[in-house]
Amino acid sequence: MTIFKRNVVAVGAAGFLFAAAADAAIVKIDESAFLAGSGLITFSEVALGTNNPTYNPADYGGGAASPTVHFGGFFQGQALGDPADCPPGAALTGCVTGTPTGPLALDPTSPATFTTEDGANPTSPVLSGTPTFAGVISILFDTDLAGVGLEGGFFDDIGGTAITAFDRSGNLIGSVTNEDLGIEFLGLVTEGNVNTIAGLQFSLVGNEPFGFAIDNLRFGTGDQIEPQEPGVSVPEPGSLALLGLGLVGLGFARRRQA
Repeated sequence: MTIFKRNVVAVGAAGFLFAAAADAAIVKIDESAFLAGSGLITFSEVALGTNNPTYNPADYGGGAASPTVHFGGFFQGQALGDPADCPPGAALTGCVTGTPTGPLALDPTSPATFTTEDGANPTSPVLSGTPTFAGVISILFDTDLAGVGLEGGFFDDIGGTAITAFDRSGNLIGSVTNEDLGIEFLGLVTEGNVNTIAGLQFSLVGNEPFGFAIDNLRFGTGDQIEPQEPGVSVPEPGSLALLGLGLVGLGFARRRQA
């Protein structure tokens, strides 16, 4: 069956998701910043169709001090978007409103995440939100971390999808948006490699014509991530917009098979 991914726009209640590609409290990083001993989840560790998987350290090869990782739709205190928050005609399943309440917790009533095959991703299987390739994905760690990253996609628009980090009290730490088309690694670390990240959310903050999923989740404490200079690799919003105008038309030729 062919799944046609739809335009989705996320509008946070505080408007923070329309900020620059990275906020001052975090630094954008690539996958090479994660050192030996950091966590890696590929979603091949559980059966296809597993809803809201939970990973104990032994499930992904982590040590005794590694976090237990939980997946779900959105955090308590949040909700999916409605017509007043999302542009007319946009799918509402990728829009998230509201601020997480503390202590940070996944909302058990939110739409489920699940593992599935994805013909657009060379390292399938992946984790999708609900509905398939068009739902929000949230991640909760039982211990605080300094950095988190994942492979997202397949992206058909620039700046339409973000990862957003929260602390244990539900406060925003920072966010990073996609800069490329196709499959892209989105990663962030707190300035100074301080362990304050309790949760990560993957959602749409602009146009993404054909949807999204995640794979190869990376995470680690401050000593498991290469130290970064503050503010490096943070793209200017204006440059992202110019690049997006030149590339936006390329994505319409692609369709996802599921």
